[in-house]
Amino acid sequence: MAKIKVVIADDHAVVREGIKMILSREPDIEIVGEAGNGREALDLVAKTKPHVVVMDISMPEMGGVEATRRVKEAHPKVNVLALTMHEDESYVFQLLKAGASGYVLKRGAAQDLVQAIRSAARGEAFLYPSVARSVLADYLKRVEAGEERHRFDGLTDREREILALIAEGLSNQEIARKLYISIKTVQTHRTHIMEKLDLHNRAQLVRYAIRKGLIEP
Repeated sequence: MAKIKVVIADDHAVVREGIKMILSREPDIEIVGEAGNGREALDLVAKTKPHVVVMDISMPEMGGVEATRRVKEAHPKVNVLALTMHEDESYVFQLLKAGASGYVLKRGAAQDLVQAIRSAARGEAFLYPSVARSVLADYLKRVEAGEERHRFDGLTDREREILALIAEGLSNQEIARKLYISIKTVQTHRTHIMEKLDLHNRAQLVRYAIRKGLIEP
């Protein structure tokens, strides 16, 4: 079984040690490097080609938001997972805009981090529940104010329905069962959705669905 390669970027050595201790217990995760700031993280990503970068927001020389933006520009397939003590919505929006796949609070449970890394490696979004509620509420306020809610870039009604279910985390099999259609039909719709929107993973689909108001809190 191929392991998920992870780079840890945090300016506190004790935090990095704690993360390494947590991840060392997981047989499907391998730590391939650690960095103390954003610039070191960029160099490590180029050298090690990880699947996931666990990125702290507040670091010297280059912060996590800018480092995330640069990682995604240079290595689009590398998924960045933000790890921070901040629960402020503004940080979340900055990170999502920069291209982060998820956001985990340092005060959260160890299993949250492990789950988030696995989700990010699959190209899925992971938001800490309390943060997710804030993000959804904020986007819905913008949508209700008239921001492009009724423009769906050529998606059919069925494709919008399936997009919403994908964004809510349902698998192809669960969607097929819920809509009384075949898994192959779901896969075909999913392919068409991603082609029409020029999106490439679940995290991007989730962000699109939130922006369009397809997901209710």
